[in-house]
Amino acid sequence: MLLSDIAEGGAKGAVRMVAAEERHRIGLEEWRDLALHGDVKYEYSDGWVYAMAGGTADHSTVALNLTHDVVDALGDGLCRVYNSDMAVRLAPTEYRFPDASVTCDARDSGSVTEIAFPRLLVEVLSDSTEREDRTTKARLYRGCPTVEEYAFITTRFRAVEVYRRAGDLWTIEVYLPGDMAVLSSINVRIPVNDLYRRSAVPEGRRADTPPSAPL
Repeated sequence: MLLSDIAEGGAKGAVRMVAAEERHRIGLEEWRDLALHGDVKYEYSDGWVYAMAGGTADHSTVALNLTHDVVDALGDGLCRVYNSDMAVRLAPTEYRFPDASVTCDARDSGSVTEIAFPRLLVEVLSDSTEREDRTTKARLYRGCPTVEEYAFITTRFRAVEVYRRAGDLWTIEVYLPGDMAVLSSINVRIPVNDLYRRSAVPEGRRADTPPSAPL
């Protein structure tokens, strides 16, 4: 994701960032005000704001399938799933908008505007965000004490990578077409192909598709 200008005349407290030498940090409350009243979503990282990147039709389709399937699987239980409209607090000065977040804490419901106790976080990967997702975001997800699991869903080919906390370590399991993707932190199983229904994402990796860790 790229540091982006915040347009003049936007939310109260908005800061215009035109050139590198003019950029400066904004306070958390300023960002919250911008998030509530601005037209563009900005992630917050230690005072810096980053515009959310746009996505492809396949990205949107897979993200919608994911949230729909998880909502159906969770039923009327305590756990709730939210889409990328909801900010997630990963650390005191780190806030992100995952494609899907699941919390099983009653405090993350009602009129709150931020998830403070995420259990599962999911990113649908795209060419423009994959590097950020696999590096900075992955480190933040692992560092958040309430996160038990996070997952990456690829869109260059069909695959789901699930990372699970195991004490001080993390394990990884990769699910391919024909498999049931297991989200053990919320006791949910979803057929991999269901996540890709009505999308144009191919089942297998094409010969000219560059590899991406860990696949």
